[in-house]
Amino acid sequence: MYFYAARQPILDRDKKLIGYELLFRDGVDNVFPDIDGDEATSRLIEGSQFNFGLEDLTDNKPAYINFTLETLQKGYPLLLGKEQVVVEILETIQPGKRLLALVKDLKEKGYILALDDYIHQPVWRHFYPYIDIIKIDFLTCDVDSIKAIIEAIKPYPHIKLLAEKVETYEKYQLALEMGFSYFQGFFFSKPEMVQSKTLPPSEMALAELLYETSSIDLNLRKITEVFERDVNLSYKLLRYSNSAAFKRRAEISTIKQALIVLGSEEIKRFLSLLFAAQVAADKPAELIRLSLTRARFAELLAISHGKMRDTGMAFLTGMMSLMDAILDEDMPSVMNKLPLTIEIKDALLKDEGLLATYLKLVKFYEQANWEKAKEIQQQLGLKPEEVPDAYHDALSWSNDQMSVFGD
Repeated sequence: MYFYAARQPILDRDKKLIGYELLFRDGVDNVFPDIDGDEATSRLIEGSQFNFGLEDLTDNKPAYINFTLETLQKGYPLLLGKEQVVVEILETIQPGKRLLALVKDLKEKGYILALDDYIHQPVWRHFYPYIDIIKIDFLTCDVDSIKAIIEAIKPYPHIKLLAEKVETYEKYQLALEMGFSYFQGFFFSKPEMVQSKTLPPSEMALAELLYETSSIDLNLRKITEVFERDVNLSYKLLRYSNSAAFKRRAEISTIKQALIVLGSEEIKRFLSLLFAAQVAADKPAELIRLSLTRARFAELLAISHGKMRDTGMAFLTGMMSLMDAILDEDMPSVMNKLPLTIEIKDALLKDEGLLATYLKLVKFYEQANWEKAKEIQQQLGLKPEEVPDAYHDALSWSNDQMSVFGD
C-alpha cells in the first residue's frame, strides 16, 4: 500500500504560515467518491503513526485534519499530540449531544478545534465556547451568509475565522476586510496586481546566470566571470557550497573551485533558489517554499520518467511556474525578461511539451486531484508509487532548502 497525501498551506493576516491542511486518499485508484471520510481519516492517522512522520508533511507546523463522528468516537485525535493537530469537525456531522460531549472532552485535553465548511445553524451556538476556528468556504458561501456567521459569533471573541478556497487576490482582500484571521487557498500563487517590477543589478546577474545554466553543457568560464563581478552573489555561493545541506566541507580558494565543488546540477538548483528568494523578498515565505517544492517534484518526475537528457530543465520549469506571482505580473511579461530556453517558455506560456506535462501532474497533486494525477501518471508510464514518493521527497528537500536560505 502506498500513502497518498497532499497539503495546502494556511496563512495568517501577515501571510505567515501557521499550518497545513492534509488532503488524503488511499492511492490514486481510490479517488472521490470511492473512499469515505472514516476510512480517509483512519488511513491518515495510521500513516502518520507507522509509515511516515507527520512533521515531514507539515514541517513541524500543526496539521489540520478532518474527523468524522466515528473517528472522533474512536478517539483518533488522541493518537496525535495536541501540538501536532487541529481537529476539523466535518460539515457532514449533525450537531447533537453526542458530538458536544466529544468536543468538550477534546477541548479539556487541550486540543484546538475547528468547524469545517461551516453552514450556520442556531444549534451550533452550544458548541461555540469550545470551538477555536470556524472555516468558511469562499467559493460557495455568499457575503450575506458570512455576515450572519460573524454576527452569530460576536459574543465569542476567541473564535477565529478561516477563509478557505480563497482563489483570487480580490477574495483575499474581502476576507481581510471582513475580519478573517486565517486564509487557505491559492490566492498567494497569483499576481496581486499587474505592474512592472524592474530587476536590480544582482537579479539581472542572476537572470544571466539562469540563461547560462539552462543549456546542458555549462560554460564554466562565463559563469565564473558573472560571479566574480558580484560580491553578494559570490558570498552566497561560498556559503551555499559549504552549507550543511551537502554534509561536506572543502577549503575553497577560487570562485571556479566553488562551482566545481557543487557540480552542474547543484549550480542550477542553487541559482534557481537564489533567484526566486531574492526577487520575492516581500512575498510570503510559503510562496517560495511552494516554488521549491514544485521545482524538485518536477525534477524527480523527470528523473523517474527517464525521457529527458537534462532533468534540470524540469527543475527550472517548476521554479519559474510561480514567477508571475513573485514578480506581480503576468507570465508573458515575466518570460520576456528571462532568457530561458524555448522548451521552458512553451511549457509556461503555451502549456505545451513534456515539461508542461510534468507541471500539470505537479499541480494536480498539490490540489489532491487524484483522478487527474492518475491520468498523467499513466500517460507517462510512471509506477503508482513513484509520484507520492517524489512529492514527499520534494517536501523534505524544500524544507531543508528553506532552512539554508532562511537567514
